Amino acid sequence: MKGALRTNPHHIALMSKPQEQVTLDSVLIDSIADWLMEQALAETPMTELVEGCCERMRAAGIPIRRVLVSHRTLHPLYEAVWHTWHREKGMGIFQMPHGSMGEAVFRASPFFHMLQTGVPFVRRRLTGEEAMLDFPALADFRDEGGTDYIAAHVPFGARNEAENRPGIFLSWTSDRPSGFSDGDIAALRRIQKRLAVAAKIRIKTEIAQNVLTAYLGADAGAKVLGGNIRRGDTETVHSVIWYSDMRNSTRLAETMAPQDYLATLNDVFEATAGPVIEQGGEVLLLIGDAVLALFPTQKMPEREAAEAANRASREALARLDALNAERHENDLPAVACGIALHIGDLTYGNIGIPQRLQFTAIGPAANQVARIEALTKVLERPLLASAAFAHLLDSPWQSLGSHALRGVSDPIEVFAPQDA
Repeated sequence: MKGALRTNPHHIALMSKPQEQVTLDSVLIDSIADWLMEQALAETPMTELVEGCCERMRAAGIPIRRVLVSHRTLHPLYEAVWHTWHREKGMGIFQMPHGSMGEAVFRASPFFHMLQTGVPFVRRRLTGEEAMLDFPALADFRDEGGTDYIAAHVPFGARNEAENRPGIFLSWTSDRPSGFSDGDIAALRRIQKRLAVAAKIRIKTEIAQNVLTAYLGADAGAKVLGGNIRRGDTETVHSVIWYSDMRNSTRLAETMAPQDYLATLNDVFEATAGPVIEQGGEVLLLIGDAVLALFPTQKMPEREAAEAANRASREALARLDALNAERHENDLPAVACGIALHIGDLTYGNIGIPQRLQFTAIGPAANQVARIEALTKVLERPLLASAAFAHLLDSPWQSLGSHALRGVSDPIEVFAPQDA
């Protein structure tokens, strides 16, 4: 980028024009450094960490108007998180999505230039004769009243890992007419190192939470992260249980290209598991092309859990219809699922071998809901429920009689929506 290498990171203060005399409160600067170390031990959430640090810097006399702290993350939807603090607007969060759009935002920023060149600091005057607006965002900062801008990269780990963007990026914008003083810059450089230490600890915790949530679900992930990692760490939970299974998946897998079949499978999961999560349920397992999900009654009363599962099932069927309309337009085979709903007690926790565990739910109720789902093929109904579930709903469902289920000792009465 034009002019991007004019900044000397080791002598950024030399770019300063004569400045007004500003006295920083060194005691407050020391207290900020101490506070950041305390927050590192407390694993304070990033939003509170950034906001608390910025408010304390303002109180110490550092003329910041806007601050950004960015870090990479491991999340199925987002590649990075940008935390912004604004003197008038307060805190904001931007989650940079994976893909070309997010990459374009990053490549247009000073941070990408710093990563490519290894420059740890970039300073830009936003007004006056020394103004250099060589990155698109700088003009926006100037138009908002900014006069001076500093960006910094504080890496984590070895320098040869830079291509993976470890560490945090920070930017500080001032609206003081003379910009940042030499004392401001020295204080910022001191504070940013402590902020990076506190942020590193919190980022690692958040990444662990993201990964466990993505692979285990929010509740199961929290339990594992909280220490439930031994075989036999289980509990009994009373829950509304959802089980859905895709129809004709074997035929589709045999007749479609692997990448097309995987895309189809993901579309079906979005249509079925998506509404479960939106209604407050917990997707516990994706078993091949099936979904096992829970609406635990310790989170909501039985009737609320049943109504939430009912709404999720209706939405799932509607989304499958919309998906099939789209697939028809593209000459793709239709997809279908059976959905079963039940309520009962489950053993919830770790099973397996000591070296390889799975966080799951087992018990007679889990077996029964899977068998009820199998009946959706026989009875040609996409949605069935047990009597125990149907009786919790405000709207009446139609009884389809009692049926013997494989592996279940007594016949179970099943119900279907009357408006099916």
